[in-house]
Amino acid sequence: MTTTVCPSASTAVYPSFSSYVRARGPVLQRTARSLTANPSDAEDLLQTALTKTYLAWERIEDHRALDGYVRRALVNTRTSQWRKRKVDEYPCEELPEREAPPAADPAEAQALRDAMWRAVHRLPDRQRAMVVLRYYEDLTEAQTAELLGVSIGTVKSAVSRALGKLREDPELELVRAA
Repeated sequence: MTTTVCPSASTAVYPSFSSYVRARGPVLQRTARSLTANPSDAEDLLQTALTKTYLAWERIEDHRALDGYVRRALVNTRTSQWRKRKVDEYPCEELPEREAPPAADPAEAQALRDAMWRAVHRLPDRQRAMVVLRYYEDLTEAQTAELLGVSIGTVKSAVSRALGKLREDPELELVRAA
């Protein structure tokens, strides 16, 4: 057996309001859900908007426009919640210094560049030419194809095979692991 915490809350003063909520509740819930990222927040938002509507029930002249009234209450309530959200930034006299990311070791970067260049030189001539034009000279696939007198598809497949060989190059694996 369930007991009501507030017995007067179970009997509505406005039966038309109760009928309206029963009839339009699912539609209004979808509208509230579209305004929030969380279903629980949507329920709270709708409850607040319906409370505001209930309090204004006698002042609403055209009950055919209730959906618009409740939607406006939903949007206004959500906007108020958004404006009142907690801000974790506080003004201060001095700006905090940003921590600099750890500087990359120039020797390691140079070792990787050297290993990459040696691996590119181990590629077959045609693949090497396409990789150099695409990635070192920054040409498009169409420009590379035109320059080498081949189709764009040939450039795509040759570069794909070349990149596969570079991924499997044992010297590059050693430098990346270090």
